Amino acid sequence: MKKIIFILGLTVLMSGTIFIGCLSSDEKVEAARNNLNDANKDVQIANQELTQAKQDSILMFRQEAAERISLNKKSIADLKLKISKENKVLKAKNEKKLEELEKRNNLLEKSLADYKDDEKTKWSEFKIEFNNDLDELGKAFQNLTK
Repeated sequence: MKKIIFILGLTVLMSGTIFIGCLSSDEKVEAARNNLNDANKDVQIANQELTQAKQDSILMFRQEAAERISLNKKSIADLKLKISKENKVLKAKNEKKLEELEKRNNLLEKSLADYKDDEKTKWSEFKIEFNNDLDELGKAFQNLTK
């Protein structure tokens, strides 16, 4: 008798669980909508975080590049002083080179200031090209004094 009551109770319990576990199609659609809304909110948050990270990266890069450009300007001033003490032939030659380097430094400063973050220009490409130009300029300053 205990076995029959136990089996009957277990059968009722399993039937109830199966009956409750089955969702209607309307309930399934509503659950899917909720999941979609949650996913869309997550995507929006991720896009906002990505945009903010990109803006932070641009700001940090601009600050670092401005410091390097400022150091180049200081080097230009130091080299002008050093060149002024050289003989006339060497002085004229180095002044011309220094003037060219100063123009390149000013162009880099202008391109950094003019950079607009839009979808047409790629930040990573600009950053790599700018760093390469800045490195070449730094090497040119070093070679000028040799």
